[in-house]
Amino acid sequence: MDSSSLLCYLKFSILPKHGQDCGVTDVIFHAACLLMSYSEPRPFFPGWLFLLAMMTALSPLSVDLYLPAFPTIASDLGVQSADVQITLAVFLFGMSVGQLVYGPLSDRYGRKPPLYFGLALFLLASFGCMLATDLATLTVARFFQALGGSAGVVVSRAVIRDRTTTAQAAWAFSMLMLALGLAPILAPVAGSLLLKVMGWREIFAILGIAGTILLLAVHFNMHETLSRHTAERLGVAGTFKRYADLFRDRQFIMYVLIIALPFGAMFAYVAGAPYVIIELYEVPAVHFGWLFGLNAFGMIAGSQLNARVVARFGPAALLNAILWPPFLAALLALTATLAGYASLPLLIACFFVYMFSMGMLSPNAVALAMASQGHRAGSASAVIGAVQFLFGTLGAVAVSIWVMPSAIPLTGVMVIMMGTSLLIHHFGHRHNILILHGTDIEPSALK
Repeated sequence: MDSSSLLCYLKFSILPKHGQDCGVTDVIFHAACLLMSYSEPRPFFPGWLFLLAMMTALSPLSVDLYLPAFPTIASDLGVQSADVQITLAVFLFGMSVGQLVYGPLSDRYGRKPPLYFGLALFLLASFGCMLATDLATLTVARFFQALGGSAGVVVSRAVIRDRTTTAQAAWAFSMLMLALGLAPILAPVAGSLLLKVMGWREIFAILGIAGTILLLAVHFNMHETLSRHTAERLGVAGTFKRYADLFRDRQFIMYVLIIALPFGAMFAYVAGAPYVIIELYEVPAVHFGWLFGLNAFGMIAGSQLNARVVARFGPAALLNAILWPPFLAALLALTATLAGYASLPLLIACFFVYMFSMGMLSPNAVALAMASQGHRAGSASAVIGAVQFLFGTLGAVAVSIWVMPSAIPLTGVMVIMMGTSLLIHHFGHRHNILILHGTDIEPSALK
């Protein structure tokens, strides 16, 4: 028995019972019980949050793990390597669509039922990818794999909203960024190792096994967080009305755009960095993973710094400050490229600053967007995720179709998207639409 439990036991077992005069002694014991409870250190990664992190990381893991296998998949299925990229685009599209489906379902039936369906679909589709004998089958299986995996992303945000206040949510989302940041560091290395030891089909088998483990963990270890009083009966018309209401909520949609636009710029970096670093600067492909992992580590570092300081400064104040560094880093990279002074170390430093800032920007913007959406957290989470992946796709496509033998397309897209996010934030503050300050904003305080 820990110290706080012992004090509480003494209070209720030794002190006079209800209706008797307890006096100052009762107050002292009660206060000591509370102080001891609140002084206990918070776990670095609570079990419930670790499970949410693993479900959130499942989808990016499904992307990064099979990237090294593109040439092998193309050779095995008798297509070009560029043709295999369609499976990635379809996966991103499936992630966007899936979240819009699971959001209202999680508000209606609870957080766990959509996870049962989604994770079961994910594991079945993963084994479907493993057994695919042509590109069309693999593409369809990847779409359903994304539909299944998106359940974990949207429900995780909703569960955090159910269990925490705004500042606590920003801390929790920062911890999720730790898992998301590790995926692009570890997954390509693990994928290369699996490809060498077994083959590309076994990569999808591993993903199927991971989905199975998570499905069992949800069933046995996850508690339902949606109150029966909060759950709402929504038909098709009600679902569309809820989404319409969300898009009419100016504060919510501004926060969604503030995070979705930098997310799109990040995907532009993911899509354009291999060409810029490997082909333009002639860095060997074997070393590219280290540079890519360095920037992913920057995002982890930013998210963990945010987790430490958000309770002190609040998500709104941190968001106000952290929007400028990624914009200035992208602008410096573009200016240097236009002037002909864009050395590889300079570009890598700019990318690192951008990814570090994303580690702080994302959890705070998401927490503020979700702050006033307790009654429709699942649907709100779905909109956030869908719009993020929509802008992520736009950023990747923009870099792909803006063909130039330089880093101008990559840095230009990053400046445009990040700059637009900054302008939206400035507009929202100027017109008193966004939250200006506060370290721990309760949902009831917001409209």
